[in-house]
Amino acid sequence: MVSMDVLALYRKTGALLEGHFLLRSGRHSPLFLQSATLLQHPIYAEVVGEALADLFEETKVDFVIGPAMGGVVLSFVTARALGVRALFAEKDGLGGMLVREGLSVNPGEKFLAVEDVVTSGGSVQKAIQAAEAKGAICAGVGAIVDRSGGKTAFRVPFRAVVSLDIPNYFPEDCPLCKSGVSLQEV
Repeated sequence: MVSMDVLALYRKTGALLEGHFLLRSGRHSPLFLQSATLLQHPIYAEVVGEALADLFEETKVDFVIGPAMGGVVLSFVTARALGVRALFAEKDGLGGMLVREGLSVNPGEKFLAVEDVVTSGGSVQKAIQAAEAKGAICAGVGAIVDRSGGKTAFRVPFRAVVSLDIPNYFPEDCPLCKSGVSLQEV
């Protein structure tokens, strides 16, 4: 799958939004990729999950994990394409994440962590820490979109189906704020 195909899916499903958005990272951006809108369509979810799995086809993993809520569907479709288990990490109420009881993580197992869109990498890093707390070993990080333009670094291989350099600003430096454009929380 080429970059333009991914963006075409976001546009086709109404998941590519333009305006002034408050990102989870606390930064502001003129573009927002609402992956839940894309991933609600099983056929498109499978397409991006398979494309992401293809980026890691040589990496042996026992499971795929993603942060709830955004990474739940993506971890499932990617795991399905790789033929492994799909897990998710959820907020622990203390600023971190944990793997829900009943989902099995065995010490020494290798995993792929996935996220729909990476800006700073904070959410997927918390999911990685949750799996590592159970003794698992991160073998890679994948995303549908790397919106950092390749600036986000992980200690394991990081690959994205598409990499975009979408501007994002600290609130005090945001030209959209300075222009009076209404901020939307997403």
